[in-house]
Amino acid sequence: MQFVNVVVILFLITASASAGTFIETFKDGDLEEWQELVRLDRAPGVWEIVDDELQTVSRETFVRLLTTVDSTWENYTVEFDVKPLNKHGIGAITIAARVQETWVVLCSIEDPVELVAGKLPRQRERVSCIYGDFHDVTFVRLHAEPHPLLKLNKWTHLKLRVHDNIFTFSVNEKQVMGPTKMSNLIGVPDVGHFPEFRTGGVGFGIANYTARFDNIIVTGDSVPNSGGFDVTPQGKLTTTWGQLKQF
Repeated sequence: MQFVNVVVILFLITASASAGTFIETFKDGDLEEWQELVRLDRAPGVWEIVDDELQTVSRETFVRLLTTVDSTWENYTVEFDVKPLNKHGIGAITIAARVQETWVVLCSIEDPVELVAGKLPRQRERVSCIYGDFHDVTFVRLHAEPHPLLKLNKWTHLKLRVHDNIFTFSVNEKQVMGPTKMSNLIGVPDVGHFPEFRTGGVGFGIANYTARFDNIIVTGDSVPNSGGFDVTPQGKLTTTWGQLKQF
């Protein structure tokens, strides 16, 4: 029995070591690995590194996304810490996966206004996962259910796992969606020219919030090792403006 235990442990260590890990803690003061994905003709946002954390402000109802330059990653888990500081209106805090040019898979904690025929508009807090073209207004829903908004001035951990066409979303390690299968819409009439969503980068963003992000970690066999490995949410007082490419 002892021999079996040793074999299992060694196998787990080997399997873990084979996966690549991308880490971004913003301690180096630059955003070279990132680019902003904005809605059509919207002006880009301001992403500012403060206290070794990334801070951004949005006073718009549409989501701004900061995404990785590398879009070749396949199966992986993306996770990060986020702390909302202020909420400026109907908003969302979003994690993104399979980002390929303007095609995205998005999971958000949000409070949109719902319009239902014959009923008064109503605002609901929920978790929602969708996919489609970021430069379009039509998305396909993966999942939606009631969920409280993230608390202000408190760190929350978001995690999205993608494997083939299966997606799993967690908040503070509690699963709130999944495993959920994405429908294959290639060639289906009246739904646009959807790609396969088999590869793509990762991202995060907000709508109508001031928030800080830290400890972005992506792990997977197709992910190259990158970044520092001291993952902590706090740091020294510095301010650096990131010059970002957008598309």
